[in-house]
Amino acid sequence: MMPTSSREKLRCIFDAAVAAAHPQSCLSAHLPIAPPHGRIIVLAAGKAAASMSEVALAHYRDAGVEDARITGLAVARHGYGGQAGPIRIVEAGHPVPDEAGIAATREALALARSAGAEDLVLVLLSGGGSANWIAPADGIDLAEKQAITRALLRSGAPIDAINTVRKRLSQIKGGRLARAAAPARMVTLAISDVPRDDPAVIASGPSVPDPTSHAQARAIIARYGVVLSDAAQALMRDDAPETPKPGDPVFDNTAFSIIARPQEAMDAACAQARRLGYEPILLGADLEGEASAVAAAHAGEVRDIRRAGRRAALISGGELTVTIRGEGRGGPNQEYALALAIALDGLPRVAALSGDTDGTDGGIGAADDPAGAIIDDTTLSRAHAKGVDAQTYLLDNDSTGFFTILDDLLIPGPTRTNVNDCRIILID
Repeated sequence: MMPTSSREKLRCIFDAAVAAAHPQSCLSAHLPIAPPHGRIIVLAAGKAAASMSEVALAHYRDAGVEDARITGLAVARHGYGGQAGPIRIVEAGHPVPDEAGIAATREALALARSAGAEDLVLVLLSGGGSANWIAPADGIDLAEKQAITRALLRSGAPIDAINTVRKRLSQIKGGRLARAAAPARMVTLAISDVPRDDPAVIASGPSVPDPTSHAQARAIIARYGVVLSDAAQALMRDDAPETPKPGDPVFDNTAFSIIARPQEAMDAACAQARRLGYEPILLGADLEGEASAVAAAHAGEVRDIRRAGRRAALISGGELTVTIRGEGRGGPNQEYALALAIALDGLPRVAALSGDTDGTDGGIGAADDPAGAIIDDTTLSRAHAKGVDAQTYLLDNDSTGFFTILDDLLIPGPTRTNVNDCRIILID
């Protein structure tokens, strides 16, 4: 049935974006031919790790490959698991890593090192892989890695900067997985969740050359005021061993392809908006910036479109950030939605949804965390009727608290994929 309310339409457009990036839609066509005699060793990490492994297993079974020749390990966020026969699936912490992730990452490295000349190492990556594949470098324990991760997430640093630091503190990131498997053949297929689809940033680039340096990591730490122990600082000194760089022979027998991008999800959202009678206006698939500032800019665009008398859908992707100064709960999508509601100030016939395509935005790491929130022209008036001041909640970074009171959180549950955020503003 055709959706009728603005909220139904928003969810319909969001769901189209998610579906375009699900492994069921995009993985099989890219899977390499099985080796004639050796094993297929599947190593997967991220929020789509389980769903990608399931699709890969079905594909190779259909191609006549026996389960005895398929092995591997997939590490997904808690709540994003599944069943993939001979490919063992482990659920681990995200965004803050945990012991389950450490044990599984050590096992993945051991499987990579076991690969022989006749084997295929198939690496399946998706957003969240940086937290799920966690093997602290010598001298760093889990508690310190967790503390550094929390500090970076709270700092407002963009994902590429966070991953530059993570590579210095890991045994698997920054091309080190490729080093472990060399000289075996390695094929990496990735669902991109990062701006500009940089392979070295997706899951911190475990199977590709690392163009970043210790000096860049030190500059990031200084810029965002992250405090490190002596052991962590030692891993970033100029004389410390570096990650493998472009031209390193460990990459001679490797290949990398991106199978789904934020752009393709945004294109699907635009197509759905057009089917619903809106003029789609894509503001970009890789937006970055402070969530509240981007929301204010988008509110200005809405007013321009309203003055022009256009019935339109403003659509954007990318990954926004929040510099946490308050004590509340929330994520970039919820904070964007709250700031947008304030900036629009009840502008009639405007509704918006901001959600993370993985199904969770901020939160405590639970599978039922909210993915974002929905607003409309009644959001502020309904809050006022309940004695809730939107600006106070925004200053406290408590967007989850605000939208919980209004029952306006977006909670789709785990989508088992991730191509970053999807923001939709409908102007009727």
